[in-house]
Amino acid sequence: MVTDAIFKALQVYGISIVISVLVAVLIKVMVSLTGRIEKPKPVDIPTGTVCPIGLGVSDEDVAALSAAIFAAMGPHRILHITPTSHGWAAGTRAAQHTHTPGPTGRGPR
Repeated sequence: MVTDAIFKALQVYGISIVISVLVAVLIKVMVSLTGRIEKPKPVDIPTGTVCPIGLGVSDEDVAALSAAIFAAMGPHRILHITPTSHGWAAGTRAAQHTHTPGPTGRGPR
């Protein structure tokens, strides 16, 4: 009786090993086939003039930033780089630092 249980367990393990190997081989074949079918297109490197640079920014910094952005995003063109206004950030910061109870009406706990 115990030997039958051990034999049955070994059969189940053997079947699961065979199925696992077959699935792994099937996945490997599918990956290799889709890799051959989907040939990547050559990347078009954008060419053109450099956008105007603001005062105080060196050409080397613009070149380094442009290269880093190109590496991260791919072949996209940066049209304009300017400093942004931080007016909205100051208002939000002030709203977060108020110590008055909100409109919930629950008050302090």
